[in-house]
Amino acid sequence: MADADFRTEQQEGGPRRVILTGRWSLRAVDNNFIELNEKLSPYFGDPFAQWDLREVEQLDSAAAAMLLSGWCDRWQGRVTVNSEQSALLTALAPPAPDETAASEPLIIKFGMLVLTFLDHLYDFLRLLGALLLEGLYLARRPSEIPWREISANVYKGGVMALPVTALVGFMIGIAMSYLMALQLRKFGADIFIVNILGLSIIRELGPMLMAVLVAGRSGSAMTAQIGVMRVTEEIDALAAMGISRVLRLILPKVIGLTLIAPLLVFWTSIWALIGGMISANLQLGIGYEFFLQQLPKVVPAVNITLSVSKGLMFGFLVTLVACHHGLRIKPNTESLSASTTASVVTAITCVILVDAIFAIMTRSIGL
Repeated sequence: MADADFRTEQQEGGPRRVILTGRWSLRAVDNNFIELNEKLSPYFGDPFAQWDLREVEQLDSAAAAMLLSGWCDRWQGRVTVNSEQSALLTALAPPAPDETAASEPLIIKFGMLVLTFLDHLYDFLRLLGALLLEGLYLARRPSEIPWREISANVYKGGVMALPVTALVGFMIGIAMSYLMALQLRKFGADIFIVNILGLSIIRELGPMLMAVLVAGRSGSAMTAQIGVMRVTEEIDALAAMGISRVLRLILPKVIGLTLIAPLLVFWTSIWALIGGMISANLQLGIGYEFFLQQLPKVVPAVNITLSVSKGLMFGFLVTLVACHHGLRIKPNTESLSASTTASVVTAITCVILVDAIFAIMTRSIGL
């Protein structure tokens, strides 16, 4: 039996034919597929070349994979093979893209999106109901409140987030003050920078910055933690031992982050105002004492109440979305990464929608 080889034939007025011969197999020790691949490279690059494998005495999966790689997995219609070789190439070639899915009517795709949304909404409402039932249970048995888990989530979601929220708030305050100072100086309205910074940061930017940072930091960590417990079957072990996963996993996270969120809003707003005050002093010459005296005059105290209310809502919403996506993770790593990403995106989107609704409802308060 001959080793792997090939020859070419040029038909007059027709395409070039590449005829493979011999044993195209790793069992033939003299075969050097690297060298054969280099020799066949010019023919692989010819889209009109025709290939004939009928004189091949033996074809194994290694040689077939090399040939498919050279053909870029497109061998149908350009390669002449027998039935055994055809079965081998078909088995090794990647499946063709599903053209039916790409050609689905728009109404079907929209329907699938609606069904997916309803499925998420159903699970979300179930989680809310389970939290309500566990809350009523703890209200009757205060001794069973998981204080240790709650305090751990307060520390992880709140205390550990203090440096990053302070830094981001400080830099945002500097950037806003610097940009607004350039515009206000043109109209001689330097003093109004206190009004703009105070209202925008306390009423809107403080809660929004907190929510986005917490969603990206603590929310993703919660989803990943619950997802890993799902992958390692720890949640199933809790159910087998008769321990409520909502009571031990979900409720402490919801309570912990909801309680600490208003404090994070207050912390972030303070650092944003400090950054804006420093920038206003450097750009417009507004003194620190004047800034601090003018701030409570131009920003009614009700805005602080609105900011704290937003913090409570955003903290609750971010935690609930993170836990919802964590519980939906399937026991595989691909689902873990996809759900963690979806958790952050969904949480930030929901926060923006709720903030827009809240802004419309409170448009006549504190202005």
